[in-house]
Amino acid sequence: MERGERAKANFLAGKTCAEAVLLAFSDLLGAEERTLSAISRPFGGGMGRLRLTCGSVSGGVMALGLFFPELQKSELYALVQEYARRFAERNGSVICGELLAGAGVKADTSAEAEPRTAEYYRKRPCPLLVADAADVLEEMLIERGKM
Repeated sequence: MERGERAKANFLAGKTCAEAVLLAFSDLLGAEERTLSAISRPFGGGMGRLRLTCGSVSGGVMALGLFFPELQKSELYALVQEYARRFAERNGSVICGELLAGAGVKADTSAEAEPRTAEYYRKRPCPLLVADAADVLEEMLIERGKM
């Protein structure tokens, strides 16, 4: 899917996982990319490298909120749960630390971001995770007539 490739390219260009997914839809969201980046960037690494909810999922959830402002809370929460379920079905979890551990990567929780090197990208599942997160979001938006 097109948006998944955009998200992957964003991540490989140095964006955080959350930023990569949200920015893959920026042309449809009616917000400045600078604002979307500022909002989503801290959610990288499972929220500030705490390795909690995968930033890819968080970026997709942010997009859901922007695409569906008309929904009541319960309806939006159901949509978010559906999104998380679909992502987890493809990847085994929505938790950053679990996703990294499953790929054999130590889930470091220090605040120090790792340099983006060829080795960094080679050992991580993140480029595929951001693509999956964006693909799931794109599928759901198409199903609900938002794309």
